[in-house]
Amino acid sequence: MALSKFPNTKGSIFSAVNKLVTETGAIDLSLGKTDFPCPEKLADLAATYIRSGYNNYAPHEGISELRDVISTRVKRLYNHTYNPETEITITAGPIQAIMTAISSVVKDEDEVILFEPAYESYAPAISINGGRPVYVALKQPDFHIDWEEVRKMITSKTRMIIINSPNNPTGAVLTDSDLVQLQHLIQGTNIVVLSDEVFESIVFDNNTHQSVARYEKLASRSFVVSSFGPVFNINGWGLAYILAPEKLMNEFRRIQQFQIFNVNTPLQYALSEYLQTEDSKKDISEMYQGKRNYFNRLLNDSLFEIVPSQGSYFEILDYSTISDESDADFTFRLASEYGVGVIPVSAFLHEKNKLKMVRVCFAKNNETLEKAAERLRLVPSLK
Repeated sequence: MALSKFPNTKGSIFSAVNKLVTETGAIDLSLGKTDFPCPEKLADLAATYIRSGYNNYAPHEGISELRDVISTRVKRLYNHTYNPETEITITAGPIQAIMTAISSVVKDEDEVILFEPAYESYAPAISINGGRPVYVALKQPDFHIDWEEVRKMITSKTRMIIINSPNNPTGAVLTDSDLVQLQHLIQGTNIVVLSDEVFESIVFDNNTHQSVARYEKLASRSFVVSSFGPVFNINGWGLAYILAPEKLMNEFRRIQQFQIFNVNTPLQYALSEYLQTEDSKKDISEMYQGKRNYFNRLLNDSLFEIVPSQGSYFEILDYSTISDESDADFTFRLASEYGVGVIPVSAFLHEKNKLKMVRVCFAKNNETLEKAAERLRLVPSLK
């Protein structure tokens, strides 16, 4: 029998929690499912392009109309020009973009630095390409990066550093200082940066998203992954995009053409037309900041300690004053006994830990947040 390429990987905790939520009827704050509809105009455009016969294969790099719009948007936001012909590619969602970017650079024995808690797809993508994940813990209480520690972790085998801002699961956001330090750190090396910026449009408290694209020396050696899914509530469309200098993008496209070849054609056309008149950042940060603030106020009388999100629609709740249970056990008890589904932070870590934390998604209507908070306020201390 063939050996697994992921011998240390068990079934996804996300699938397990999703099943638990379904079985218990718990309020689902676990997965990144929003309660909000796709904009009506965008939905109408999608239907129009499907009915109009835009249902054949698109170019494997994506339709030119959408790449042109993205190039214009990135230039306006970050003052960096990506050539839509050679430096922008449409992908079948962010995870595929991340997997392909890693596959195009990482080879046997290469080391890749990533920061934990980290999204669960990073490490498997490194391992399947023969690389070795090198884990650096984000520092509490605000989950920031200790760049001096990172400097000590870099070796002659370091091929890539993966960053994620706003971070999933913590909601932490990188600052200008962080990007400047990263830029200095990799100067004179052959290290490539993979920047996961899927939640770039959802940043709170009057802060500005610091994209790698803002920094010329970083942009010249980085992949940048983003998506309009969280902004327009179309994560299920499976559309994302990746930016990179031509040399890196050539390798990316060589691999993607044999992975998926085509990304949903009519939805690309719908999104490209919609983006010509709609600002993807319009009101979105303000709306989700309001959701965060409202949910946090509702939890004021609970025993949970909130680690306020700086961006995205995820947040961390610390239950260390409630229980000494592992976060997995606490998650399953929370769903079974109190009817609230969350994700244990251990799902984003490579080994067992003592953190008493869970991730929640607050991209919900107020009624759902109110019901969830009411149940969470009932959770007593077992200490």
